[in-house]
Amino acid sequence: MPILGIFASAPAPFSASGGTEVTSGGFKYHKFTSSGSFVVSSGSKNVEVLCIAGGGAGGGDLSGGGGAGGLKYNSSFSVTNGTYTVTIGAGGAATSLGSSGNLGSNSSFSSITATGGGGGSDASPVSATTGGSGGGGGYNAQTGAAGTSGEGNAGGDGSTANAACGGGGGAGVAGSNNSGANGGPGGNGSSAYSTWGSATTSGENVGGTYYYAGGGGGGANNFPATSAGGYGGGGIGTSGLGVNGGNATANTGGGGGGTRGGGGATVSGAGGSGIIIVRYAV
Repeated sequence: MPILGIFASAPAPFSASGGTEVTSGGFKYHKFTSSGSFVVSSGSKNVEVLCIAGGGAGGGDLSGGGGAGGLKYNSSFSVTNGTYTVTIGAGGAATSLGSSGNLGSNSSFSSITATGGGGGSDASPVSATTGGSGGGGGYNAQTGAAGTSGEGNAGGDGSTANAACGGGGGAGVAGSNNSGANGGPGGNGSSAYSTWGSATTSGENVGGTYYYAGGGGGGANNFPATSAGGYGGGGIGTSGLGVNGGNATANTGGGGGGTRGGGGATVSGAGGSGIIIVRYAV
């Protein structure tokens, strides 16, 4: 009489879809630049998730740069059959005289949420606002706002003497204070995920290194000078009547640039929208 063996069935192979898909360096990446769904059709896996919120806008005038969107990374997020909601946060809209910069919107992947970037300060008494990274301080010695622990950094401070303003915070470093009549540069974003940027053509490529979530530059007081946005899509800070702050780059989480236009004739730079990338070994 034959002996019947007992065989355990093999686990279902992992299969998922959603976003722009690319395989590189032994990993499969799913890049989301707009809201959608990550759908697991079979199997289960621990995946890595990079979640970046929308950046904040610069302040309306005599203003600090916008803070970058918060950056969160989860190295081992368990997924199984089902649909996972992906929400990409918008960048903060540009604003005009008398207003702090508009906040960026949160991005989320299932239960992982990154905080939208803070807005840059207008001239006193309009303060910078906190966010994933904080907005920069404006004229009349406005201080930069704080970032969110584990997601970003604070904005730099503005000046009393010369109407120059602080840069917005970035995911990598804080925004800089003004220097004389120069606006403070925005804080650089994070380069820790450069291989992700290279594989998916996302973030800002600076000499072959990819950055995400840079702060916006602060408004300057020495036309036609500008202050640099932080690596990772931050907009430039500007000076001069009628010269708007620089917009951040879309899908980087960068903060918008501040401005020193005068008289309400200019608007700040808008923040950049966020991005979410999921990757796993194949």
